[in-house]
Amino acid sequence: MADSNTALRYLDPSVIAQLDTMELRARLIVEGFITGLHRSPYHGFSVEFAEHRPYNPGDELRHVDWKVYAKTDRFYIKQYEEETNLRHYVVLDTSPSMHYRGESELSKFEYGAYLAAGLHHLMIKQRDATGLIAFDESVHTMRRPKATPGYLQQLLVTLDQLTDASVQESDQRTSAAAALDEVAERIARRSMVVLITDLFENIAAHDDLLQALRRLRHRGHEVIVFHVLEGETERRFQFPNAPMLFRDAETGEQMTLQPAQLREHYQEAVEHFSERFRHACLEHDIDFAELDTTEPYDQALLTYLNKRQRLV
Repeated sequence: MADSNTALRYLDPSVIAQLDTMELRARLIVEGFITGLHRSPYHGFSVEFAEHRPYNPGDELRHVDWKVYAKTDRFYIKQYEEETNLRHYVVLDTSPSMHYRGESELSKFEYGAYLAAGLHHLMIKQRDATGLIAFDESVHTMRRPKATPGYLQQLLVTLDQLTDASVQESDQRTSAAAALDEVAERIARRSMVVLITDLFENIAAHDDLLQALRRLRHRGHEVIVFHVLEGETERRFQFPNAPMLFRDAETGEQMTLQPAQLREHYQEAVEHFSERFRHACLEHDIDFAELDTTEPYDQALLTYLNKRQRLV
């Protein structure tokens, strides 16, 4: 295996962008992350789980792994999909605003899709069942959770297809609130829901989105929100100090303005928006993490792993 510095490079979005396949991206993101777990301050996390559990009185003998018994003289039960530690859904926003790239080598959607691929790889590595939901105005893609290694390839193919489709023009807007309500209706069993989105809704819909997140929690689901933005321009509004034409990716509305005149007010508005979501999520025990598309994936993977460690 490559040395530590080489492995850690694969948490860098600019490196991931140069890789050819979703499978390679997912594998190297996770390998880089696992290498990082052995470096301060990430020590102490486990990413490996046994495929078997000890036999307990009442377990059906037909589920005993007799090959393991022959080697160890102990009874172990084979772990099946329904017995996995957790069930996950990665919920990915594919709306037009997610296609913004700014100063990053990746669009927000590409960053989110590669993060989803890494999460799926890590979840199946932990013997957890993982599935994928993608949405814009409504849910358009749904893959139910499974924990088998072969299913990972199906999920990665789906992400590849979504990435290929994202280069086409779309007139679909974001309706995360409606999509999350649809997700809540479709998920019958308690699960972890990992939402990857830029939260670009109409301002009037923010209350609806927060309410939809609360309803997921009320139904017993664990929730992580990854708020993905391109930090230089979307969060800090660092555009050239000259009149520029801005176009809303979701509505098509256009406006010419001088960035320097609005920068301070814009930064305050973004911080107020983020703080509102952060506070509301904290109040309902929802993890909320802000991600910059120019920054490595380790913060996101660590947020997920920390959440998982608290649940098992």
